[in-house]
Amino acid sequence: MSNHIKAITIPKSWKLPRKQKVWFVKPSPGKHPISHAMPLGVVVRDILNYADTMKEARKIIGSRKIYIDGRPERDYKAPVGLMDVVSIPETGEHYRMLFDARGRLALTAIDSERAKWKLVRIDDKTTIRHGVIQLNLHDGRNILVEKDIYKTGDVLKISVPEQKILKHLKMEEGSRALIIGGSHRGSLAVLSEYEVIKGPHPNIVRFKEGFETVKDNVFIVGLDTPEIKLPEVGIDE
Repeated sequence: MSNHIKAITIPKSWKLPRKQKVWFVKPSPGKHPISHAMPLGVVVRDILNYADTMKEARKIIGSRKIYIDGRPERDYKAPVGLMDVVSIPETGEHYRMLFDARGRLALTAIDSERAKWKLVRIDDKTTIRHGVIQLNLHDGRNILVEKDIYKTGDVLKISVPEQKILKHLKMEEGSRALIIGGSHRGSLAVLSEYEVIKGPHPNIVRFKEGFETVKDNVFIVGLDTPEIKLPEVGIDE
């Protein structure tokens, strides 16, 4: 499998020029789908402009100067995906990866306090030994809980890197959601109805703004008020 991707074929969600370079690094598979993440090397070189070449970016990353979700990352192909927190301790800079209003991945500057947490969506649940519930989250991580009070589609606000649950955001009427797929990707909307479809078809979520989408395209970001705002607003929370 190739470690690179041609510039002309990069996902539309990558806010990068397609004609200035021939190749880009392909993110490692696993944590995030390629349309929801960019490789750390590209983030350092092309988004943060800390390097002119990928060789320089790899040197910066290899020296453990870039953190993802509170931990140093040495893999230049590591995906930086939706809701991930990128920190540079030497400069005191912190960013959260979000979708902008045009549906493109964008780093949003945040302060050191907001860099201590992130939002994670519950994509699946499993019961393991002794009846313990394992929550499988959108960014590839798992959290074990004793009480089965969480549903798929709900979102947790967790501390990073400790993974302590700080807040439970339910998928329910009135909740604020970030649309992460479809023609409305990057929009903030207020949930009005959640319809469970019997059979193989996906569940439907409707919004007060007058549109609907499938459940997988919905990421709850707050209850009465959103925990985050889009990059154009300038701040997180």
